[in-house]
Amino acid sequence: MTTQEAVAQPVTVAKAVATLPGRRRARWTPWLYLAPALVVLGALLVYPIYQLGLISLLKYTQAQVSGGEPTAFEGFGNYTTLFADDQFWQVLIATLVFAAACVLSTLAVGCALAVLLTRVRALPRLALMLAALGAWATPAVTGSTVWLFLFDPDFGPVNRVLGVGDHSWTYGRYSAFALVLLEVVWCSFPFVMVTVYAGIRAVPSEVLEAAALDGASQWRIWRSVLAPLLRPILVVVTIQSVIWDFKVFTQIYVMTNGGGIAGQNLVLNVYAYQKAFASSQYGLGSAIGVVMLVILLVVTLVYLRLLRRQGEEL
Repeated sequence: MTTQEAVAQPVTVAKAVATLPGRRRARWTPWLYLAPALVVLGALLVYPIYQLGLISLLKYTQAQVSGGEPTAFEGFGNYTTLFADDQFWQVLIATLVFAAACVLSTLAVGCALAVLLTRVRALPRLALMLAALGAWATPAVTGSTVWLFLFDPDFGPVNRVLGVGDHSWTYGRYSAFALVLLEVVWCSFPFVMVTVYAGIRAVPSEVLEAAALDGASQWRIWRSVLAPLLRPILVVVTIQSVIWDFKVFTQIYVMTNGGGIAGQNLVLNVYAYQKAFASSQYGLGSAIGVVMLVILLVVTLVYLRLLRRQGEEL
């Protein structure tokens, strides 16, 4: 080692040591900016989740609420009762299937219309955006009531157009679920459409033009070019859709009159409401809420893990 190299080595090490505090500060800077929001979210979420978990471990019915009987600790008794109930498993399967159908339909409609927005002129694009935002802004109760009127067996215009007479769409289990699915997609696709459209507009036009010049069809451009580039955005809208559609309540409750005939259209959120408030079994209803929370966390973490294995940066 020459004299010059020997002098340069300590200088290099000193510079590296000097930059360590700066790197650490840079690493923690984003968390400092997020700290106020994290504190607020923690106050709004941690305590309710704690109370939900606590009540799920107690014998907590109307007698305990009114003070007629003391609150008793049951441990996992509510969960044992819940898992031994055949109706719970039927409702769970129905919820998973219904939520999956809603998520896939919402993503398909939202992505297709986002691509359409890039292909039409300014005036039709504005009209479609306003119509979609109007559906998005409509309260769930109002939207559900409008859809019930459209498919009403006596006065609804859909039955007259289709010529099916006084057919009741909410009488059958599958037709009722299909009707609710249409309403859920109608009020959910604008979020996917607007988000994906913004992502498409951020893609350089040269990339799309090169794919078109190579003879790629619109479907091939979406599958091979746009979808990989928009994958971080698609992750966000997918997780949001899973959370929203898994905990659907208003549409089912309003359009099937509380879960359909003999509970044939129950989902977990409505089932929890019936147990907690209609039957005054607040501990059992809280246990259902905890199960829903765990399922959503597991689904989200598994989905993110699969994306990480594919080398996606989230």
